[in-house]
Amino acid sequence: MYDVIVIGGGPAGMTVALYAVRNGKSALVIERGTFGGQITHSPKVENYPGTLSMSGNEFADKTLEQILAQGAEIEIDTVTGVRDEGARKVVVTETGEFEGKTVVIATGVKHRMLGLPGEDELVGEGISFCAVCDGDFYAGKTVCVAGGGNSALQEAILLSEKCARVIMLQDLPDFTGEPKLREVLFARPNVEKHVSVSIDRLLTENGELTGVGITHKATGETEEIKCDGLFVAIGLIPENEPYRDLCDLNNYGYFDSDERCLTKTPGVFVAGDCRSKAIRQVATAISDGAVAALAACRYVDGI
Repeated sequence: MYDVIVIGGGPAGMTVALYAVRNGKSALVIERGTFGGQITHSPKVENYPGTLSMSGNEFADKTLEQILAQGAEIEIDTVTGVRDEGARKVVVTETGEFEGKTVVIATGVKHRMLGLPGEDELVGEGISFCAVCDGDFYAGKTVCVAGGGNSALQEAILLSEKCARVIMLQDLPDFTGEPKLREVLFARPNVEKHVSVSIDRLLTENGELTGVGITHKATGETEEIKCDGLFVAIGLIPENEPYRDLCDLNNYGYFDSDERCLTKTPGVFVAGDCRSKAIRQVATAISDGAVAALAACRYVDGI
């Protein structure tokens, strides 16, 4: 039986493991996909204290190496639920079960989709979410970016360095990302922007994306924009439904927990972007990880 089982291997989850093993506790991190979570989609991280610049992948790799060196264990598996049996928590996965004295849920979030017909089939065939992963495929070509927040602006900045043309499509009247990012992006001559438009059609040919259809909200006018790729950066969705019996959820599906990272179930804690919070940054995820880990250690010690 582990002292702490962590569900999710993003910055929050790996920080939980780090703090747990540093406090003499055994820790297991269960991750279904890629360690690092959303940070791995960031080509350049420049707001992490003590580091001038690094990629999200660099951060993820170094943190994983660190927790393994400290003695944490990892499993690549998909968690389907957690049973609360009092002093024992049973984490159920697709391949088996793991027992722990405590569980920290750090499941993060997933990309929000546009919800258009044929969208799922076009992922990887013209629709992407990660410029650092897929940007090179569109070097010298035209791409659209859906969204107007920090993530969309950051993706577009990277794409503008590779692509002949970057077209920003924002459904709101203005872009909501940081002023500095907007200044950098829209100063580039190969970037154009459309606001108050909705993407309502995906244009295809032979199973590949060839463009998007948009509607201008103010006039109802429709337009077709030819492009080689579409990068979607319109928000994130928590995947907390399997744990609603253990933890209260708010109206948006996030865990209804404050900075203490506690839940209604003793011995179950939450951390990171899956939690209700005003700001979702790597620094706040790491902070949550430390808080949740120390709370779990206190629980194990009976304090």
